[in-house]
Amino acid sequence: MARRPQSTIPRYKRRRPRSLPGRIISFVIKLILIFLIGSVLWVLAYRFINPPITATMVGDLLAGRGATRDWMSIKTIDRDMVRAAIAGEDSKFCTHNGFDFEAIEDAMQRNASGGRIRGGSTISQQTAKNAFLWQGGGYVRKGLEAWFTMLEEALWPKQRIMEVYLNLAETGIGTYGANAGSQRYFGHDASAMSPIEAARIAAVLPLPKKRGAVAPKGFTRRYGGTIAARIGVVARDGLDACVYQGIVPPPNKTPPPNKAPKALPGEEYESAQPLPPLENVVSELPATADQPLPPEQNAANVAEPAPAPETPVTEPPPPAEEQPPPAQ
Repeated sequence: MARRPQSTIPRYKRRRPRSLPGRIISFVIKLILIFLIGSVLWVLAYRFINPPITATMVGDLLAGRGATRDWMSIKTIDRDMVRAAIAGEDSKFCTHNGFDFEAIEDAMQRNASGGRIRGGSTISQQTAKNAFLWQGGGYVRKGLEAWFTMLEEALWPKQRIMEVYLNLAETGIGTYGANAGSQRYFGHDASAMSPIEAARIAAVLPLPKKRGAVAPKGFTRRYGGTIAARIGVVARDGLDACVYQGIVPPPNKTPPPNKAPKALPGEEYESAQPLPPLENVVSELPATADQPLPPEQNAANVAEPAPAPETPVTEPPPPAEEQPPPAQ
């Protein structure tokens, strides 16, 4: 029987077959490299390209609620809307590198003590979640959120982070972005907004599917009034300066009269019931005595406890006149 010809490749150059554990490790390493390189390219692309769709939008579309968005540049969005977002969501937006560790520690202490769960996410973290991930919790999603937040802060300027945030954040059922929200609730775009309008949209952001900015009641009305009062603090202390670094801020415009709100998908799901307390941590801003309160917090609109009924006071009878002693 003829012998098979031996390989002409030298023995030291022959490739040995890998073991199963070796192949698994190699596959995992390739997946990690693909994810790292792909995520960097993805975040870098969104610095120049507006995100076409998000996982949350896909969820609303599949649920039949629709997804309406009208992208508006940060150079055009009313500055009060930017200030309202900073006042309500992240007062340290211009100074942190994506994470507010003091807010996170405070939220952890609050959650450990029991009661309603509260978060400490910054605007950068929320932008990462809205643009690249999905809603909901879990350690996997939180870990990915931290990774994309670091990439955002490294590859995007602050003004781009704010621009993407204000155009992707839910402002109602099936409604995304401040511009679409302003058209829905007030009948005009977000290029000219009053402080009250901007504050009410910012008050809707934590629970957009359960709150409405038109004639809000309960917590949303009170929280919106607080944000409106803090907008002046943000302007005075320059807490929004990083958003307009290198660009001309939009001029201050008087908003047009409110028209009939634009009907959008999901309006039938809006809740008119009293609203629950806020889940997210409210940013701490210094209070000012000279900052006027909005109409919502005017003393004339605050219900005061009814005074107790007055008890009639009975005056003691006048003393009887002294009578002369009887004659003896």
